[in-house]
This record gives sequence, structure tokens and C-alpha cells, in this order.
Amino acid sequence: MSQKIEAKPHIEEAAWDKGEAQEIIARHAALKGGLMEALHGLQQAFGFVPAESYDLLAAAFNLSKAEVYGVQSFYHDFRTAPAGHHVIQICQAESCQARGSRRLTAHALNHLDITLGETTPDGRFTLEAAYCLGNCAVSPNMTLDGKLYGRMTTDLFDGLLKKTEAL
Repeated sequence: MSQKIEAKPHIEEAAWDKGEAQEIIARHAALKGGLMEALHGLQQAFGFVPAESYDLLAAAFNLSKAEVYGVQSFYHDFRTAPAGHHVIQICQAESCQARGSRRLTAHALNHLDITLGETTPDGRFTLEAAYCLGNCAVSPNMTLDGKLYGRMTTDLFDGLLKKTEAL
């Protein structure tokens, strides 16, 4: 059975706009846990969390720039650079490891010739680690542009990439 892969609309990197960043941060500055919401808002607006925003965040939340960076870097969902056109996440949690995700990850790294967290030089693929995609019964798991795939093998991975590259 052939499966059609829908291309996810690519979020283009938006140019840094200090005023827009300040508006996003201000909307969340008074909220409990507002730093996380502000980080999500910045990533949604710019495609990643620009380093230029750290001083603004630190001032708004009465934190040091290092504390802002510590929160941003702790959560794997926040990017420090724009993602590729297609985003691949491979689960690294215990269930997936037990069922071959390390082998799958090594294969993906070799196939794309990048490391985890990087984007291919042509900007087509970003490869990220995920820590539990909530589909443990059919490990190992990965997502491609947000679509979840279970029981992933290296052959299935190659087939998905081949279909995606043809888009």
C-alpha cells in the first residue's frame, strides 16, 4: 500500500524584529511560567529563538541572560537556528532504544551526513532527537514533519526520505 506524504508548510525564518519580539515577550511577562510561553511565541514568530532576544527576556523576567539560555537550551523543542524544510525526530527514550532507535539514529546520521540538531546543507532536512513520542507499543518511533511513524526500520526510513525528496 502506497502512502502519500503531505509536505508540511515550511515556516520561513522571519527577519529579526526587536519590536515584535518585545510585543511577544510583554504578552507573557506577567504570567506564571511566562518565560516558556514567550520562548514558544518567539520560536513561532521567527522560526527559532534568536539569541538577540535573550537580553529582552532576561530584563522582562528579572533573570540573567545565562538563566534564559539555560531554560531555552534545556528543552529540545526550542531551536537556536531555523529548521530545514522537513523535520525528522527520532525517539531516544528507553522503549525505542530497546527496539532499535540507536541503530536507526546512526543510519539517519549517516544517510543525511549531519549530526543531531543539524540541518542538511541544502536546507531540506533537520534531524532532531525526541524523548518519548508516546507510541511505545510500536517502537522505534519517529516523526517526519509532525507525522508519527511506528515500527520504523532503516529500510522504511530510506523509503520515506525518498518519497519526501521527490516532493
